[in-house]
Amino acid sequence: MARTVYECMFILNPNAYAKNPSGAANTVEQLVSTVGGKILASRLWNEQKLAYPINGHRKGVYWLTYFDIESTDMLKFNRQCQLTDIVMRHLAIRIDPRLVDTLVAVAKGERTIAMPDVQVNVEEEVEEVVEAE
Repeated sequence: MARTVYECMFILNPNAYAKNPSGAANTVEQLVSTVGGKILASRLWNEQKLAYPINGHRKGVYWLTYFDIESTDMLKFNRQCQLTDIVMRHLAIRIDPRLVDTLVAVAKGERTIAMPDVQVNVEEEVEEVVEAE
């Protein structure tokens, strides 16, 4: 079976992260390596207030990770995340193979994404829609 690259956003317990930031990073790496995955990029995303409390916490530490793993092992990975105390929530999505190199490079800080300078004239678009009707 082919290995697939996933992007996973973890919301970590802010108290555990504050006590041992490197331990939190090691925990994320262990979650992936325990089920046979390989970390491509892993970094702190942000620490911010949550939209709603999770397990009594009003803040969370967002941790972004890219890893490759057998797709059949994702069920084991999800189970390991649920059993780990420091992980309050997680979401893993499969990444299109055409985007892997760019996303991993941006996560590592090796590349930035150039945003096109787009200017939209709202009045012209409204006139076009009215004319089309």
